[in-house]
Amino acid sequence: MDLCLATPVAPAPAAIIAALPRPQRVLTSPLLRAADTARLMLQALPMHTLVPEVEPRLAEIHFGAWEGRAWDEIARGELDALAQDLLDACPHGGETASQAMARVSGWAASLGHASPQACLWVVCHAGPMRMLAAHWLGLPLATTLGWELGFGASCLFRLGSGKPQLAWWNRSAG
Repeated sequence: MDLCLATPVAPAPAAIIAALPRPQRVLTSPLLRAADTARLMLQALPMHTLVPEVEPRLAEIHFGAWEGRAWDEIARGELDALAQDLLDACPHGGETASQAMARVSGWAASLGHASPQACLWVVCHAGPMRMLAAHWLGLPLATTLGWELGFGASCLFRLGSGKPQLAWWNRSAG
């Protein structure tokens, strides 16, 4: 479901970017809430000439028939089926976590070896960010799916000098 970005935007885009290194590129999910956030972050960045690049592989997992529904509206048996096989169950008829992981990891692998000085902002959703963490850090997806990640929070991965490193996770703006 492609929801619009809620307004007013909180945290403020200027607060989100305050502690981030200046990017050479900005990539975003095609979903409106991420693409609009990327655009607003760049508007808050002084003297930039960047345009967000839309990357379809950064979209949130597709929850099929569950899209737009509150968790308490979904039959308990369907939720239990997902909980029993978090990676490959698909009671909603959409995309499995394993399928989404393959999509997101494919994008991450397409980056190749980044220069240690290069900075790339990836504006996406909690699911794909957890998948990127699993891919880059060599952790099971089942582990990173449990990591908290707040709205507007940032994560910093260092990719360019050997083994990827996590500098921070779930850093709140402001």
